[in-house]
Amino acid sequence: MVGYSFMGRTHSQAWRTVNAFFDLARAPTMVALAGRDRAAATTAARRLGWNVALTDWRALIERDDIEIVDICTPGASHAEIAVAALAAGKHVLCEKPLANTVAEAEAMVAAADEAATRGVRAMVGFNYRRVPAVTLARDLVAEGRLGEIRHVRAQYLQDWIVDPQHPLVWRLAKDEAGSGALGDIGAHIIDTAQFVTGQLLTGVSALTETFVRRRPVAELTAVHGDVDVDDAALFIGRLSGGALASFEATRFATGRKNSLRIEVNGSAGSIAFDFEAMNELWFADRTDDARTAGFRRILVTEPEHPYAGAWWPAGHLLGYEHTFTHQAADLLTAITEGIDPTPTFADGLQIQRVLAAVEASAQGGNGWVPIPTGRLAASVGGLR
Repeated sequence: MVGYSFMGRTHSQAWRTVNAFFDLARAPTMVALAGRDRAAATTAARRLGWNVALTDWRALIERDDIEIVDICTPGASHAEIAVAALAAGKHVLCEKPLANTVAEAEAMVAAADEAATRGVRAMVGFNYRRVPAVTLARDLVAEGRLGEIRHVRAQYLQDWIVDPQHPLVWRLAKDEAGSGALGDIGAHIIDTAQFVTGQLLTGVSALTETFVRRRPVAELTAVHGDVDVDDAALFIGRLSGGALASFEATRFATGRKNSLRIEVNGSAGSIAFDFEAMNELWFADRTDDARTAGFRRILVTEPEHPYAGAWWPAGHLLGYEHTFTHQAADLLTAITEGIDPTPTFADGLQIQRVLAAVEASAQGGNGWVPIPTGRLAASVGGLR
C-alpha cells in the first residue's frame, strides 16, 4: 500500500478483516507500506498491520512477493504509481478520483488495457457503491421495480471546512487534489447515481464557488495561502436513458457531517438513501394500495441483502469501514476468477470526464457541456 493516512487506515482495516468474513480462495498478506516519512511510515505500518515500511513506492513494485499495489495517495501521484505498477505486472487498486486530469486518466486506462492482456487487473475505489443499501437500490432498479427512471437527485453534504481558520490542507490545493469538493465528494455521487441507475451522464451545466479564498497554511499560524479549488459544486445533467439529474457537492453544509444522499424517481416507484443512516433504504412502490402507499423503510441487514450475510445477525448494523472490506473482497474475487473488477479504470475515466465537463461549464458561464464518449467500460455495475 502507498500512503497511510485516512484512506490508508480504512484500506488497511479492509485487508486485515476481509478473509475473516468472506470465503475467499486466497487470503491477502499485508507485505509492505510505503510513505515518504520513514518514522511516520514505520509507526503506521506497525499500527495498521503491515510487515515492513518503505520510503519509496518504487521499491514496492520491484518486490516479487507483492502482487497487488493499493494506492491511497493524493490524486497528483495516482497516474505515475498505477502505470508503473501495472507495467510491473501488479494488480492495482487506486483510490478515487482516478486522476487529477482526463489526460492522466486516459494514460491509466491505456496501461490497464495493456496489463489486462497479461491477466493483470485494475480497479478504482468507489466504496459507497459497496454500501449494502446502495447495492440493493441498484438491484431494485435493475429488476425494474422503479420502472422508467425519470429523476435522480444526488447530494454530498459536509461541513468540515466551514471555519475559515481551518488550515490549507492538501485537499484544498489544485496541484495535489485536482479539484475541491467536486472531485473529492462530487465524484462519489456521480458514481453512485450512475451505478444505481445503470446509466451514464451525457452532459452537464454547472456552477462552482469558493467561499473562503485564503486560509492559514498550518494551524495556529498567521501565514495564509490561496485556496485554488472549489468549495462547492452544483450541476444538472441528463442520463443516457433520458432521466433528468441534479447534483450538489459542498463542504459548507453546516451541520451535515457525511451526508451522501440519492433519490431516484421512476414511473413505478422510488428509492431514497442517506449515508448518515447507511443501513436504511427507503422504497416507494406505486402499485401499493393508495391508503397505505408511500415510502417505507427497509433495514438492510438481512442475510439476503447484498454483502450483509457475511457479517452479523439481522438488525446488527454495519459501518463505514465495512464498505472497504466489501471492496477488497470484490477485488480479490475478480483476480481469482480472472475477470475485470468494477469499477474499472475506464469507469474512473468516464467520471473524470464528467468532472472536467463540470469545471468547463462553470468556468464558461454555465453552458451545457456534453460528456465525451470513447473508451468507456462495458458495465456500470459491480460484483457482490
